[in-house]
Amino acid sequence: MQLSPFQTIGIIGKPSDPGIAETLNRLYRFLVDRHFTIFIDERSAEFINEGTCQSCPIENLGQHCDLVIALGGDGTFLSASRAIASYDIPLIGVNLGRLGFLVDISPEQLSAKLDLILQGKYREEKRYLLRAKIIRDGQIIHQQTAVNEVVVHRWVTPSMIEIITTIDGLYLNTQRSDGLIISTPTGSTAYSLSAGGPILHPALNALVLVPLNPHMLSNRPLVIDDNAEIEICFSQTKQINALVTCDHLEIPEVLISDKILIKKEAKPIRILHPEDHDFFHILREKLNWSRGYNI
Repeated sequence: MQLSPFQTIGIIGKPSDPGIAETLNRLYRFLVDRHFTIFIDERSAEFINEGTCQSCPIENLGQHCDLVIALGGDGTFLSASRAIASYDIPLIGVNLGRLGFLVDISPEQLSAKLDLILQGKYREEKRYLLRAKIIRDGQIIHQQTAVNEVVVHRWVTPSMIEIITTIDGLYLNTQRSDGLIISTPTGSTAYSLSAGGPILHPALNALVLVPLNPHMLSNRPLVIDDNAEIEICFSQTKQINALVTCDHLEIPEVLISDKILIKKEAKPIRILHPEDHDFFHILREKLNWSRGYNI
């Protein structure tokens, strides 16, 4: 085999899912046979059948590896992305889920596709994350990153919330709604899409703001530059609680007096795709576009 640009490979599996065992062991044996050094996240390591393997917490994999493979669905890929984002190492997705916009290698293609990538025959894509900060009394009380989206929801209240949105210090609007989605191009095929937002090509330097069930039908999705800083606060006169989620991670009990600052992270995640990767083909397959047409 041609000399690989990678030496040490990390594997992150879907947490506590025995269903990954067969593919995980096949992937592990594939890499062992090619003499790579392998680290496995500690929760997936228990499914390895042969002998002992090197394992570590998911957040430490980036310290040891120069490439990480995420084995599962898009949720596993998102967790892996956040874990290695600060280490500037690439990520490959193997799809064991149902939809899989981010994990584009099937278990059936695993050996052939991965062999080529490990020889340096791949397409690299950079995708940026968002960082959300909760500001209370002038102090950051919580912050979290998101690959797909940051969402402000109404929480434990039957009433809509009143959101004031500012972009780069300029007032955008005040809206009554069930919440607001701030999505990256990566997340535009996730929650944003189900809420009526547009699909953004991954190469675009853009963000999309999508209101959730707005009171005024004139409140429509808005696409802005991804270097913008977004500030969200609330205009209610009585105390309400809101919920902020970063992908599937919850930041509960956001107060009426809090501010939410959202800005693009400085470092992107690096995703490696097979050379024949085609974003439009993925859209057709996942969204059933052009079904029944022979083109």
